[in-house]
Amino acid sequence: MKNLILNLLIALSLSNTLVFAQTNIGTLTGDESSLYAQTKQVNQFFRRFNNEEDRFGVRYYPGDSLYRDNVFRSTYLNMLFDLSGSYIDENLKKEFIKQVSGKASPEFLEFHGGSWFAEALTTFNYENNKENLLLFLKLEKENLGSKWVITNIYYNRFLKLFYKGDEDQIKTSFLHPMSHELDFMNIYKAFKDGIYVEYYARKDFHPDYLSLLFYEVKKGNMSFESVGQVKFHFFQVDGWYFEVSFFNRPGDNSGWLISKLYRINEQEKEELIKFYLP
Repeated sequence: MKNLILNLLIALSLSNTLVFAQTNIGTLTGDESSLYAQTKQVNQFFRRFNNEEDRFGVRYYPGDSLYRDNVFRSTYLNMLFDLSGSYIDENLKKEFIKQVSGKASPEFLEFHGGSWFAEALTTFNYENNKENLLLFLKLEKENLGSKWVITNIYYNRFLKLFYKGDEDQIKTSFLHPMSHELDFMNIYKAFKDGIYVEYYARKDFHPDYLSLLFYEVKKGNMSFESVGQVKFHFFQVDGWYFEVSFFNRPGDNSGWLISKLYRINEQEKEELIKFYLP
């Protein structure tokens, strides 16, 4: 479990480089290749994952014979994977498709429900330096509609500030249990060296990096520059995690496609979601 979480959390913005052979899609309805180039919107990815839209962009609605039809889904789901530069094992992909399009209990994506998060690679100016931050966002209900809200950030400089890696320092950084009898006069130790101040916090203390970002922005020490690559992380399918990325390239297999796929258990799912939604 730890290896999976490290792969997903530490290597968040690393791109895949392994190329494997493209599989034969089949000819269920003729020229399916037109579907590839048309998956240019995230909403469209949802509809095609659920088979609520055909390869020409024509919508299916409840009551239509092909609406969420699982025979069509089993073919089109394969087309929603990156077939050019992904590490995804072919057998793993088949297991995933079989599960979500199974006749007994098919699984569908919900735009306004379930767990899915956006990841945006952004650039900020911090202390006169260009810095890259990952912002994580989710949809939140707002009156009769919804809105995207920032839930967490990943910024290496903030992380390094709170890394408890000095074992010798941990052993000496504490307040004696009788400190209250001295009116906590020895509490100066906690603030003598700011580098180790968090060592005096409770064991389950976790810094709020999002608040740190907002504080630096409010103080004028940090300013937004630009947003670059965007990805999406999905936990809506029971027992699975997958990532959706945009591939802007010539050829059929482009647009919003599944770029990573992992089997996960409930404990792994909870740990990962805590990263996006602490």
